[in-house]
Amino acid sequence: MTAAPEDGEERLRRWRMVLGADSAESTGCTLAGRDVAMDGALTALYGGGKKPGGRGGNERSAGLGASAPSVARWLGDIRTYFPSSVVQIMQRDAIDRLGLSALLMEPEMLEAVEPDVHLVGTLLSLSKAMPETTKETARAVVRKVVEDLEKRLATRTRATLTGALDRSARISRPRHRDIDWDRTIRANLKNYLPEHRTIVPERLIGYGRAAQSVKKDVILCIDQSGSMAASVVHASVFGAVLASMRTLATRLVVFDTAVVDLTDQLDDPVDVLFGVQLGGGTDINRALAYCQSKITRPADTVVVLISDLYEGGIRDEMIKRVAAMKASGVQFVTLLALSDEGAPAYDREHAAALGALGAPAFACTPDLFPEVMAAAIEKRPLPIPDSEVPA
Repeated sequence: MTAAPEDGEERLRRWRMVLGADSAESTGCTLAGRDVAMDGALTALYGGGKKPGGRGGNERSAGLGASAPSVARWLGDIRTYFPSSVVQIMQRDAIDRLGLSALLMEPEMLEAVEPDVHLVGTLLSLSKAMPETTKETARAVVRKVVEDLEKRLATRTRATLTGALDRSARISRPRHRDIDWDRTIRANLKNYLPEHRTIVPERLIGYGRAAQSVKKDVILCIDQSGSMAASVVHASVFGAVLASMRTLATRLVVFDTAVVDLTDQLDDPVDVLFGVQLGGGTDINRALAYCQSKITRPADTVVVLISDLYEGGIRDEMIKRVAAMKASGVQFVTLLALSDEGAPAYDREHAAALGALGAPAFACTPDLFPEVMAAAIEKRPLPIPDSEVPA
């Protein structure tokens, strides 16, 4: 079947946009109107020289330059011509390819950007060098991202974990409305009376829904090395959500070669994020030692380690510490990442060692995290995506 003429023209137009101005003759396509402006925005970012992955890879003279006004105009242009998801990618590429991090310390630049998780990571890495005149604007950008994440994640997380906590607090003499009929029937199958086609519920299993006391302790232990920026942002938001639940006692610990307990700031995840220092070395063993010292109810504790497992401390001690926690009854969860991007580079030897202890390491999306926590609370197998199990 022959494509319609307009389909062929659209295909040439798209190739012309992908390949850049040098392809105008080979594609026979001339841009007009809005396409010219879009092509200019793309060329300014991807056409600034012989860079691998650039548009066409040819020498070009265009670029964003180093002036804040020109970059701010470019940021406005891409928000006009491209959807938000594409704008976020282009912003990230501009920071990585053209070294624009320093310009993010200017308030007018921050007001022009499209806020997203990766931008927050960049701002956090710059926070210590950021001038006071910019910090309030930076906090506003970070707060917008945090609030958007909370709207997306909070309700489902609370609902999922409330159900898991109810199921984990089963009682042997429940009121009628608190009976877990599924488990009660399975527990009493031996009491089936065929002549009456019924089961005698000799033992009732129910949910302890009425109690409002703390049922589980949760410790989030977060690697704050630079590669974990997106995970730190998501973990801080989840930490605040978990801390808002009266039946959970939540502790949030971040680490590099030092360990910082940010639990007292969990009422505001923005404060948590600005208490993080992205980058530096990694001492997982020291961080786990601190977490272990805070465990008072092992059988009712869930420890979540979020790290790429590149250990700069004592590797054997780290593994022994995890083994000791699990032996005491702690539910130990290892996440290589808590983001939408899948697993980063990680230490496969350490991941395999933890997996052998029954603490498999895998990457987790924010949408899956509530289910992972619910499984840990109920002490059932974790919902590990097949594609995320380390080889």
